[in-house]
Amino acid sequence: MADADSQRCVSALLNGITQRLYYGNTEITEEFLKNELYAEMTQGEFRELHDKMRSLLKSIASADMDQAQLEAFLTAQTRKQGSSGVTPEQAAALARFWKAHRTWVRESLLAQSCWEPGLRGLKWRVDLHTSASRGQVSNSPVALVELELGRAGESSEFVCLEFDEQKVNLVLKKMAELQESIDSVVHRS
Repeated sequence: MADADSQRCVSALLNGITQRLYYGNTEITEEFLKNELYAEMTQGEFRELHDKMRSLLKSIASADMDQAQLEAFLTAQTRKQGSSGVTPEQAAALARFWKAHRTWVRESLLAQSCWEPGLRGLKWRVDLHTSASRGQVSNSPVALVELELGRAGESSEFVCLEFDEQKVNLVLKKMAELQESIDSVVHRS
């Protein structure tokens, strides 16, 4: 029973650390976690446990460990001597926690690492202009492109572009050059 309680407390501690680190929940403080989960510990003992779990969680998250990598990592941590290692109960709690929260932590890290707006959507169509502004018959095709840009958690911005045939060919040429540059870097590695 004590092992189950210990694992529940470690899981709750990991959840609190994750809420603060990856989801920006400022209501979850170190003091709050200590009072709620480990009231019997001294501040120094709790800080050591908190910092160790936070460090392990950061290592696991930054490496985006799969189950095999996590198992090897935790096995190495349990074999460490002294206070730098983890107990088997802590390792089990970490494994269970990571299995349940890996996707959300990864998504949070990705969202935090994007500084510029990203492309959320693209719509395009080709229209045929049948007359010019001065009443002349034109019959020239025009490509209309709508880009949806934005950051996670924010509303989108829309950019509309209009291209004639010459501009479309120029864009296609530039995209081919970009693809060649990417291919040359990728194939060198």
